Amino acid sequence: MGSTGEGLGRRDLIKRSAALGLITVPTMSFLSACASGGEEKPKDAPSGAAISKENPFGVAKGSKLDVVVFKGGYGDEYAKAWEAAFDKKWGTTSSHLATQEITSKLQPRFNGGNPPDVVDDSGAQQIKLDVLVKGNQLADLTPVLDAPSLDDPTKKVRDMLIAGTIEGGMQGGKFVSLNYVYTVWGLWYSGKLFKEKGWTPPKTWDEFLAVCTKAKDAGIGGLAHQGKYPYYINVAIMDLIAKKGGLDAMKAIDNLEPNAFENNPVALEAVEAVYEIVEKNLLMPGTNGLTHTESQTQWNQYKAAFITSGSWLENEQLKQTPDDFDMQFLPMPVLAGSKLPFEAIRAGAGEPFIVPEKAANKAGGLEFIRSMLSREWSTIFAKEANSLTVVKDGVDPAVQLRPGTKSAVAALKAAGDNTFNYRYPDWYSEMDTEIQNASNELMAKRIQPKEWIKRAQAAVNKATQDPNAKNNKRS
Repeated sequence: MGSTGEGLGRRDLIKRSAALGLITVPTMSFLSACASGGEEKPKDAPSGAAISKENPFGVAKGSKLDVVVFKGGYGDEYAKAWEAAFDKKWGTTSSHLATQEITSKLQPRFNGGNPPDVVDDSGAQQIKLDVLVKGNQLADLTPVLDAPSLDDPTKKVRDMLIAGTIEGGMQGGKFVSLNYVYTVWGLWYSGKLFKEKGWTPPKTWDEFLAVCTKAKDAGIGGLAHQGKYPYYINVAIMDLIAKKGGLDAMKAIDNLEPNAFENNPVALEAVEAVYEIVEKNLLMPGTNGLTHTESQTQWNQYKAAFITSGSWLENEQLKQTPDDFDMQFLPMPVLAGSKLPFEAIRAGAGEPFIVPEKAANKAGGLEFIRSMLSREWSTIFAKEANSLTVVKDGVDPAVQLRPGTKSAVAALKAAGDNTFNYRYPDWYSEMDTEIQNASNELMAKRIQPKEWIKRAQAAVNKATQDPNAKNNKRS
């Protein structure tokens, strides 16, 4: 199959991942960047800042930088290392807040006109990007893309990114978020458990149900899901729709088409397939009432064969995962007659970083984003967070990845051009929430698949009234 254009440069990713070794990561060293020259300052530059090729945004020496990061699967050690490097280079003083309560901590600050300078706006309590865009709360990050790369000043930052990164950060026709982490989504299992039980990782949905049945017979759950956060079970539903119906089925949802779900046999078959897990009592007992970490921890305790998640899972569960667990990634098994092969996986850039429009040190925020897109900062992230970034060849070959991430890299290599990624969760957060709510009802057996389809289509139809819908189109 030819290139889909949806996979954000798998060859680039594979090239830089193939050489991952076992030696120590080199010490950081950064280009000196003293402001030189008296070129004009942009309107957002702090007092006293001078513009130069080394200081394209006019970062003021001695200024303060307010950084807030979501402390989830990637932790926050990487951000502490970034901030230390930034302060050493620029003479700034960074403040650091790591939290899972992004909305409750930051919404009052956005409303009050005193937001942070850089935010990793992620997690279950994310401030929805489309809401911030509608309120003109986000800075346009295009100047970062057009600034000189720290790795090669003869090139622009945009030239150093995996294909698709920029498209993934567009809202209403503007580049407003840097989706920094290259992520894969799908099923996960314990290599140790499967070896002990003699189970073969399934490639078809029937094979998947068969393994779940064997797990049930062995006294454990087939599938654990993060019941209080139905985002995760939608990984299964939406992957099945994309793989069964191909990229056209995925784009129909993103483009808010009137038959995205309703009168669409592909969508109904996918929902019915997931509902079969419920009907056959193949869920891990109690999983509907658990948070993501509670469900994942029970899975780490061998209480279920599978769980759905993105590739942050391994890092998020480091403390709960037995040393010999052997975490492994599995593409979503396919329904009969699927247009995409088993090897096809959802993959793309995630973990959005933003610079608020009213940031007190907007210049510092923009420079921080530019620094994130250097090879050295990308390597720091890979080392500390066990994950790959959207920087081409952005990980030093010295970095050693853990089993789950290594298996995800292998899956990307096997997928080749067969990757895909949805845009509607970022474009239409209310639609995403309503579909998640329908999935919650489905997994609790309070609604049937046809009612799920009806609710999902209603959410699509409502989203067509979004003012940004006219600019959010996929071809």
